[in-house]
Amino acid sequence: MFSKLGARLESVQEFEKTPVPATRWKSWRSFLGMYAGEHTAGTEFVIGPLFVAHGVAAGDLVLGLLLGNLLAVLSWAFLCAPIAVRERITLYFKLEKICGKRLVTLYNLVNALMFCFLAGSMIAVSATAVGIPFDLPMAKLSDWLPSGVGWVVTVLVVGMATTLVAMLGYDQVSRFSNLAAPWMILVFLAAAIAVLPELGVSDAGDFWSVAESKIWTGVPIEGQSKFGFWHVLFFAWFCNMAMHIGMADLSVLRYAKSWQAGFASAGGMFVGHYLAWLASGILYAVFLQKSQNAQEFAPGPIAYYAAGVAGAVCVIVAGWTTANPTIYRAGLAVQAVMPASKTWKVTLIVGLTTTVAACFPALVMRLLDFVALYGLLLMPMGAIVFMDVWIFPKWGLQSNLAALRHLHWNWAAALTWFSTLGACVFINRAFGVEIFFLGLPGWFVAVAVYALLSYVFQKKRA
Repeated sequence: MFSKLGARLESVQEFEKTPVPATRWKSWRSFLGMYAGEHTAGTEFVIGPLFVAHGVAAGDLVLGLLLGNLLAVLSWAFLCAPIAVRERITLYFKLEKICGKRLVTLYNLVNALMFCFLAGSMIAVSATAVGIPFDLPMAKLSDWLPSGVGWVVTVLVVGMATTLVAMLGYDQVSRFSNLAAPWMILVFLAAAIAVLPELGVSDAGDFWSVAESKIWTGVPIEGQSKFGFWHVLFFAWFCNMAMHIGMADLSVLRYAKSWQAGFASAGGMFVGHYLAWLASGILYAVFLQKSQNAQEFAPGPIAYYAAGVAGAVCVIVAGWTTANPTIYRAGLAVQAVMPASKTWKVTLIVGLTTTVAACFPALVMRLLDFVALYGLLLMPMGAIVFMDVWIFPKWGLQSNLAALRHLHWNWAAALTWFSTLGACVFINRAFGVEIFFLGLPGWFVAVAVYALLSYVFQKKRA
């Protein structure tokens, strides 16, 4: 068995340094299943409840999610997907051609680390369900450290299973998501509908008044900050900023037959980031009512209470469908740093790192802040790719400068990345702008700085 598995892993070909050939292109249906599976996932069992905890009002949530998710779909379709099918190479190889090997090595390490933390939070979510039969103690909203040896062992088992799927390559990641997505969506909705009577909903006409008074009340629970409409809109838009505006999904959408596959992200945004966030918020409201506003935060037991074994299994699979493609992306990032290594071996290392990170519940408890920070760190490189592909040829500036001039470090790109992040820190400290909103001004700063520095450096060297 192990010899067959080894042969299978050695045969995985992910075209890390070459364009994806036409024989491997996939239809939009493949991406619809992947996005629906990835974004109807473990994060939804965390983010939906956190909106409840932060006191989002019902009207602000519904409208904010509608507009924010629409903007996210448009970002995938009009920013990321056209470049993906034009270049058909990974983000990491594209950045190597623009920025130079040394700068991209730094970027890839930061990128891979962020991916590991994100995937780790999803492994932790799955572990809360796996631990139900063993009566594992669950973390509280303020916890940072593992709750015990049992928790660590459970995380290790879940992490290794997740890593194995990611090691088998994109085809297996996509197939896994396509199989899991339809069933998970039904469980999310069925569980939420099943518990509505416990909140006082006897017919459809009762729902909105109950939603405003018992679910999304506009009042945060003790120790949590207050969120409003703009928090919801910008979080829905930017929680996956690294994927669309940051261009990380060049590595996935390079397999698409056409750029319209970017619209397949709607399957994730409006099923996962809309319906699933609402559904998980309802489940959490019931948990708070039953526990008298307990600080314990455990997606697995919450889903198990609402839907029994099916709910617990849904949490396990939901964590996997997010962690699988995330570990896959992280493996590609590290493989770009170590091109002589086989992708599956690098993915194994990444999976082990992810699993260790998953032992710490702080990744889940601070997920909103972490996701916002993660997108902000990687966003400037997405702006650099956008300018390099679409704008520089029109301005008479050279694209793929590092590849053309054999540079190991493109100072225009490096200074753009560092100065954009510095500008975001300044805006945050000087004007009190929260991290959820910094991505928008940060992108325009990155575009302006990269355009100016590239013009200066290229004209000077010429």
